[in-house]
Amino acid sequence: MRGHIVKRYSTRYKNSWTITIEMGKDPATGKRKQQTVSVKGTKKQAEQRLEEMLHALDTGTFMRPGKTTLAAFLEKYIHDYARPNLSPRTTEGYESIFTQHIIPKLGSIPIMQLRPEHIQQYYSETMASGRSNGKGGLTAHTVRHHHMALHRALEIAVKWGLLIRNPVDVIDPPRFQRVEMHVMNEDNINHFLETARPTRYYPLFYLALFTGMRRSELLALRWSDVDLYLCQISVNRTLHCLKDRSLVFRAPKTAKGRRTVALSPSAAIMLRQHKEKQETDKLLAGSQIKESDLVFTDIEGKPMLPDTISRGWANLAVKAGLKGIRLHDARHTHASIMLKQGVHPKIVQERLGHASIQTTLDVYSHVAPGLQEKAAESFDSAVLAPHRQETYSN
Repeated sequence: MRGHIVKRYSTRYKNSWTITIEMGKDPATGKRKQQTVSVKGTKKQAEQRLEEMLHALDTGTFMRPGKTTLAAFLEKYIHDYARPNLSPRTTEGYESIFTQHIIPKLGSIPIMQLRPEHIQQYYSETMASGRSNGKGGLTAHTVRHHHMALHRALEIAVKWGLLIRNPVDVIDPPRFQRVEMHVMNEDNINHFLETARPTRYYPLFYLALFTGMRRSELLALRWSDVDLYLCQISVNRTLHCLKDRSLVFRAPKTAKGRRTVALSPSAAIMLRQHKEKQETDKLLAGSQIKESDLVFTDIEGKPMLPDTISRGWANLAVKAGLKGIRLHDARHTHASIMLKQGVHPKIVQERLGHASIQTTLDVYSHVAPGLQEKAAESFDSAVLAPHRQETYSN
């Protein structure tokens, strides 16, 4: 038998199992080697874990819990789990967090000896580092990203049997003050678009302001995703640029991200004009526009680079006297104006592709005071107006 499972009956280790696998014989001593791992869950889950361990042993990817450092695990997590299962952009972000920050501080600790206090101390020191020389450490918002990345990785360590429980579970991520967002008013929008009109960015920035779509969604948009008769856009993929400058198209992260966005009449007219110009340019070049063509491209017809678009927005914002307004603020502007116009938050959530309406309400809580005033006035109108009219008629 290559491995077996034994239930642990200790009150402290309720619903846990001990898995033992045969590791062969020690070449030096000839003695039999075994590896024992404790896992929590049902017997079926323990059996599944045994199969995974035996498969890892057969393929040479098995990691011994007692001797595996956090650094060794995180490197294996990136190679064996993140790259096959997560988006390239997310994998790059996690790899950067691990190699630049977490591994230098905590990497030498054996993963089974990693304690919540180690991680809590890491958070505190990372946020405080550099203050002695006048430079601030990482922001609480950034350290929260570290928290989420480490938690996600250690969840896999639990599944692999390297940990009994995830030490990040008992740690609260650092609190942070939400950065005040900058939004345009109606006059700002018109002035900015007039400034952008002579540039090739105009159609893209117009659609960003009038739909609230993300930069990655706009750059991945094809003409097959645009229905100019029903005046709607189907958002079903995103475009990302990796560190090596390669471009990848991915499906939206969440089910809510895959959505249909209604176009306003002006946005539909703008896209029709943009398509006609693109068709003319194609004909002059001796080709025809295809449904699979991107809506927004560079001069050579290639995908626009995300960073180039953001710089183009920033330059136009300065020229329009709106320094500090980012491209992502077009999304905030779209949502804020709709909410101020009395559009139901559920509709705003659907247009933006937020995972839940709570996210929309949390992000745009700054609009709430104005909505409260309108709600109070509307209640007066609904309840008192008919009564007053009846009083006057008598």
